[in-house]
Amino acid sequence: MGLYTDLACEAREMNPSIEGVTEETENFTDISITRIRISGEAAARKLEKSIGTYITIDAPQLASRPLDLFSNVSGRLSQELKKLMANIPQNAQILVVGLGNRSITPDSLGPKVAERVFVTRHVKQHMPEAFDYPLASVASAAPGVLGSTGIETFEVVRGIVERISPDLIIAVDSLASRRAARISTTIQLSDTGISPGSGVGNLRAGLNRESLGIPVIAIGVPLVVHAATITQDTISMMADETGLHSDEEKLKELAEKVINEKLGAMIVTPKDIDTIVKDMSGIIADGINTALYGEHYEDVRMLIA
Repeated sequence: MGLYTDLACEAREMNPSIEGVTEETENFTDISITRIRISGEAAARKLEKSIGTYITIDAPQLASRPLDLFSNVSGRLSQELKKLMANIPQNAQILVVGLGNRSITPDSLGPKVAERVFVTRHVKQHMPEAFDYPLASVASAAPGVLGSTGIETFEVVRGIVERISPDLIIAVDSLASRRAARISTTIQLSDTGISPGSGVGNLRAGLNRESLGIPVIAIGVPLVVHAATITQDTISMMADETGLHSDEEKLKELAEKVINEKLGAMIVTPKDIDTIVKDMSGIIADGINTALYGEHYEDVRMLIA
């Protein structure tokens, strides 16, 4: 029925009894963390997700923009990211890639995060005495999109990887959800890599261990919802309220047909998307910086700022 989502937790909700998937949820004040592990090929095909680990951080109150919750979510993100980086040494070379089109607001999350990550590769190369302790050598890049550069994102990233030989890539991108309520309140991490442009229905070559030869951790925030999804959810809610479920599936099929024929693959985003992207890019960048630099976060911040 065209219920597209980039979130593993939502794909799991639509297939709750499938084998080859394990799930656990941990609840904190105002935050819940769901960890899903896809281990079977059949489950991966059914959920349309790669085999691997998917971590979803949900903080519904983020919609109200409380500043204290920003730091709490950033801290949880940092902790989960460090777990995914458990086998990466402290002095590793890290490449942070901000995917997306900075000229389109809901697709600009990645480039904005890349701008706010503390980069230390040049400092470690030209001022090695600045750090007398093990510290990650971090570089960041926002390769843009094919329509603006004429170059596939994968080609740009592969070229950087061949030149600087990082030990790990952290890729950040906008995602699509099947629930409008998840926009700006959910963050997904995975160790499976990412396909640039998936959130806006413009799939490109994937960035993952298989294609690049190094681990790729993906971080994403749902910032758009497909119009067909909103319509179908609305019909389901109306059926629940009225008890008239007999024609529910027929109405959903009709609504999807009308949208596809009259509107095309339309996506929807909130009117305050500028503020949302600014806030969420700050949360993610802070979480990445904290995970990469740990106890030396302030030292690096003071030197780079």
